Amino acid sequence: MTSPSSPSTNCPACGAVASGRFCAACGAPLQGAACAGCHAALTPGAKFCHRCGTPAGAAPAGAAGGAATPVALQSGGFPAALPWAVAGIALLALIALVAAQRFSRPPAAQGDVAVATAANGSAGDNAVQPGDAPVRAPDISALSPRERADRLYDRIMRLDSEGKKDSVEFFSQMGISAYQMLPQQDLDSRYDMGRIAEVAGATPLAQAQADSILAADPNHLLGLTLSISLARDAGNATMMKALQKRLITAQSSELAKNLPEYQRHQNEIVAAIEAAKKAN
Repeated sequence: MTSPSSPSTNCPACGAVASGRFCAACGAPLQGAACAGCHAALTPGAKFCHRCGTPAGAAPAGAAGGAATPVALQSGGFPAALPWAVAGIALLALIALVAAQRFSRPPAAQGDVAVATAANGSAGDNAVQPGDAPVRAPDISALSPRERADRLYDRIMRLDSEGKKDSVEFFSQMGISAYQMLPQQDLDSRYDMGRIAEVAGATPLAQAQADSILAADPNHLLGLTLSISLARDAGNATMMKALQKRLITAQSSELAKNLPEYQRHQNEIVAAIEAAKKAN
């Protein structure tokens, strides 16, 4: 049994005699042709589907064992791909907004908070424990760079006297950096930086500060005190005794100067003088 043939007609695209749903000469859709992508009725002679943009005569999605892909990607049609592009742009904009809010604080500000936290005792040896209320970073806007450095020095020396070596190590580099960033160094700041370097185990840096102090003033009590401590750490008894004799000789004239750094470090100087007298 034979099926009746489809009536022939002229292709609206190329004018050739055609039958069926697509022109055999140019592939243009004829009357009754449907889109392979969305199954909408195709306009005779159209090259693309007016609804989804799929080329006329294209194979159905997933045909010939291939994986089904979005029609817009198969056809390359811009109208169908537009919603996907808009969604992608919106997602990228959202990611950029979140990242900007997360990293908007300047590194310098973060460093100030870290110094303030260390200098005011809200981290390290007094770290927040589970269940504690969040600790708000103190306002250090009124403190000068020298005041911040001096607070760190006092804290590091106290931690060292308490034997809290982990906390000393934690804060020492921060303290050294605070003194190194001062716009101007004096003998007092060099002593502070040298003492921090000493307890942190940075002996070359500590020795450099002691040498700088004594180069500026050979009888400066802080320079002699730091040098004696470093000689003791190194096990150099001969050097330590020689420096102690210089300290005993210079103490009267130097203390009479009543320098601000002598007042600030009075306890350390007195302890060094007493130890020198006992050893000599």
